[in-house]
Amino acid sequence: MHALVVEDEPLIAMEIEDILRDIGYTSVAFAVSVQEAIDAAAVLCPDLITSDVKLNPGNGMDAIEEICRHSTIPVVFITGDPADVRKRLPQHHVVRKPFEVADLEAAVGYVTSR
Repeated sequence: MHALVVEDEPLIAMEIEDILRDIGYTSVAFAVSVQEAIDAAAVLCPDLITSDVKLNPGNGMDAIEEICRHSTIPVVFITGDPADVRKRLPQHHVVRKPFEVADLEAAVGYVTSR
């Protein structure tokens, strides 16, 4: 299984990668901007995307809207401000930063089982 982690903070991205590998993801790609995320999703066809909202530069919600316009991929937003996601993209699951391992594992299980 392949995952795309959209996160501009390297330590957080590595923590997410470790969690995803522990639950069975065999490859994890990274993107730090909206365009990198869109390009990576087009090439990699991930089974899961995790995304922060605030990127430098850009907004993860913009990337996810564009990516999901062309295909259905399970998404978990990992953000300190979940209200924006719930308002704009209520169909996607949100985990609040700082997050617990169990919360991210549960969210991934939930979105990938739908």
